[in-house]
Amino acid sequence: MPNQDKKKILVTTALPYANGSIHLGHMVGYLQTDIWARFQRLMGHECYYVCADDAHGTPVMLKARADGITPEQLVEKMAIEHKADFDAFEIQFDNYYTTHSEENRIFSQGIFDALKADGHIARRTIKQLYDPQENMFLPDRFIKGECPNCHALDQYGDNCEVCSSTYSPTDLINPVSAISGATPVERESEHLFVQLSDFEDMLREWTQGGSLQSEIANKLKEWFETGLQDWDISRDPPYFGFKIDGETDKYFYVWLDAPIGYMASFKNLCDREGLDFDEYWAPDSKAELYHFMGKDIVYFHTLFWPAMLHGGSYRIPTSVFVHGFLTVNGTKMSKARGTFINARTYLNHLDPEYLRYYFAARLNSRVEDIDLSMDDFVQRVNSDLIGKVVNIASRCAGFIKKRFAGQLASKLPDDANYIMFAERGETIAKHYQNREYNRAMREIMELADNANQYINDIKPWEVAKDSERNNELQEICTYGLNMFRILVLYLSPVLPGLTQKTEAFLDSKIAHVDTWNNRHEPLLNHGIQQFKHLMKRIEPSAIEAIMEDSRESLEESENQTQATNLEPIAPEIKIDDFARIDLRIAKILHAGYVEGSDKLLQVTVDIGHEQRNIFAGIKSAYKPEDLIGRMTVVVANLAPRKMRFGTSEGMVLAAGPGGDELWILNPDSGAQPGHRVT
Repeated sequence: MPNQDKKKILVTTALPYANGSIHLGHMVGYLQTDIWARFQRLMGHECYYVCADDAHGTPVMLKARADGITPEQLVEKMAIEHKADFDAFEIQFDNYYTTHSEENRIFSQGIFDALKADGHIARRTIKQLYDPQENMFLPDRFIKGECPNCHALDQYGDNCEVCSSTYSPTDLINPVSAISGATPVERESEHLFVQLSDFEDMLREWTQGGSLQSEIANKLKEWFETGLQDWDISRDPPYFGFKIDGETDKYFYVWLDAPIGYMASFKNLCDREGLDFDEYWAPDSKAELYHFMGKDIVYFHTLFWPAMLHGGSYRIPTSVFVHGFLTVNGTKMSKARGTFINARTYLNHLDPEYLRYYFAARLNSRVEDIDLSMDDFVQRVNSDLIGKVVNIASRCAGFIKKRFAGQLASKLPDDANYIMFAERGETIAKHYQNREYNRAMREIMELADNANQYINDIKPWEVAKDSERNNELQEICTYGLNMFRILVLYLSPVLPGLTQKTEAFLDSKIAHVDTWNNRHEPLLNHGIQQFKHLMKRIEPSAIEAIMEDSRESLEESENQTQATNLEPIAPEIKIDDFARIDLRIAKILHAGYVEGSDKLLQVTVDIGHEQRNIFAGIKSAYKPEDLIGRMTVVVANLAPRKMRFGTSEGMVLAAGPGGDELWILNPDSGAQPGHRVT
């Protein structure tokens, strides 16, 4: 029965940046979105999925310079590579475009002009750090130095990865240019700002009105409490991006035109296919608009983006769906370990459907990181897809082809169980709709277990020995293949490749627009084709090959580490300056995770005459239970710092490039809590 409540839906995913390859961490978002969009089409909704390469900004400009090509050439090259990877992973975009387009320039300028006309644009002269060797102003992420709050070294110019504080790049202590290594100088420049606080009432209503996941809505409350800050939307040359009409040597900041790329990509599709753009983007649009993205870009998509849309007289999103990051084998992806895996490296060795299924089996609607455990990946794919689902077809198809000339029976031996299979589709559909893919996969595999148990109990191979039971054998195998068919329908948003192969094998359409409800009608009195293997098992050697191809050589890793550390020595200090720092031996008495923080552990240390509570940015490198009882070194006379988790009363010293390559200082045996480090 066709869907009577047909919706018009537009879906987007965060745009991949045009200065690097797609890796498996990126694929979490694209696969989550593709599965959801495919399901919407199965339900009969008119659902479009658009995306584009994020083409502008200083990193693209510098990457092109390093490669000896123009930014335009780099953007074109990366778009071809990205699209090839997405196609191979069966991501079904209705349009894949670029932010370096005339449509995007027109929308960006139009939204800016509307904001300016309504008084939402402010001009302000600001101080910026300037690289005197490269003759350019430095973006925040191209400046590193000492955090002005917790004094952690090697921090970016916009926020500290240790204490999570945000600040201006000019607040960094001993800053250096990440491009040339030169000490930057301060220079003044007039910039344009969107006064985000002008939209506070609208943003409060939207963010707290049920459109966002609870974790995101609660996080946004904190940002409202601290006050919405004006947003700098202009950049100085040299810069690869759109020049701002009416301004002298000013460019739109990449984060202004990047999300507008969603509109530009859809406009390009509309012009090509004759669709009505305003039906999806006008303020009174009845269509639904959904954005899928990682938790690292929430601020842009839940505050800046709806403010831009509202100010430009466009509709705001129906919802923004946020997902977590990907870890591999329980830790942050690492080149040295071979777990920083590019999409193409994976594709060189394994079927993309395996990863599509595994991610679906792990993904839910919450903002949680998911882990790609290679051992679990191999076991689950081999057990679920090959051992359960495909196994049903392989056990029944041969009898139908050999004994009955490929003809299915005219009735099923067990209508009641088939009806149960069909009815479970309602629950599975709700899980897909709510992005609870892991629950949908569990339901589907329970049905696969049921089907296999039926075949085990009825034993068609035994029935086949009695020629008088031919009709019974045909009905049994027809039933088995119909159970397989309905399972493939349920898996079709996740496994489009298996679906196509099954359609060819059964000579029947399974998963197309508005076919979810077709599950109620079994396939009877119908001819099928010769069964061919639909999937093969994952061999451990394939995993080893992927990780080996992803692993940098030891020499490359060492060179990279050296290059990371080749920053200029900070300005000289005198012995009296150093003597002011009181370093003490400390014993870690307790350690635990900090709720709501991706980077911090809370540790209680004994420094001899008292105990201290310290928040340390070492979560990526240590488990709390591994720290208890260890000796380390802390800065004992650092002023207490109030954080949203509590007060930190010192600093644990650690060394390393960061991430999982970080080591706390560990004194030799014999050191006692409270001893001063001299």
